[in-house]
Amino acid sequence: TSSSVWNWLFSKESVIITNMDGLEWKRSKYSKLVQRFLLYAERLAVKYSDYLISDSVGIQKYLKKKYSVDSKYIPYGANLISDMDNSILKENNLINNSYNMLIARIEPENSIETILQSVLESDTKRKFLVIGNTQNKYGQYIKQKFNDDRIIYLGYVSGIKKLDTLRKNSNLYFHGHTVGGTNPSLLEAMSSHALICAHDNEFNKAILGNDAFYFSCKKCIIPLLNQSEIIERNNFISNNVEKIRQNYSWEKVISDYESYLISSLKE
Repeated sequence: TSSSVWNWLFSKESVIITNMDGLEWKRSKYSKLVQRFLLYAERLAVKYSDYLISDSVGIQKYLKKKYSVDSKYIPYGANLISDMDNSILKENNLINNSYNMLIARIEPENSIETILQSVLESDTKRKFLVIGNTQNKYGQYIKQKFNDDRIIYLGYVSGIKKLDTLRKNSNLYFHGHTVGGTNPSLLEAMSSHALICAHDNEFNKAILGNDAFYFSCKKCIIPLLNQSEIIERNNFISNNVEKIRQNYSWEKVISDYESYLISSLKE
């Protein structure tokens, strides 16, 4: 939405259709000044767009409540996994169901500290993989604070096949994102047959429904980490894979965009 500051450059005959993305102005990684600018840009986008698209039901509700405007719900998409790369398991001495993990930007808003503190206070002997760039200031702080033999910082891992392999073979996949709409990494985890424990917020719940575990604090995570076997595993995973197939396939997303853009131009 930050590009909305340039909307005045478009001709008056232009039809402006804006995907509102997530609530960027709420992201803690930005300074107060940048947050104010992003909120201002959001207001401009709403004011000067002819049509709005929300990639989350939560964003759709937010726009309706805050600005009294309607928007078309079209989510992000994902592909079901087809190929894997088991070399990543061999390189790190990992076997199926022997580790828990998270993949995220190493930023405060992604619940990194809550998740890793839970690992420290748990009795689990499983490894915990942290995948994300830890070279920034916050990443270095995280590595120093959560220095434990069970926690393995893999850094940035490239290649969707490797990431899919890690997700599919994990015991639990943690999704700590607290801000935003339909998060691509959450859809990728679902399509990878991962068993998901997500931050308890309306954006994640709108996607996962009853087919995930949720957390808002350590008390929600520690008992889950201590379980040797999770009976809900197969049902949760199969239901989420079906959601990807029915609701989040790229074929459906592209078709929805095409139909909406054509109908908008006809009005």
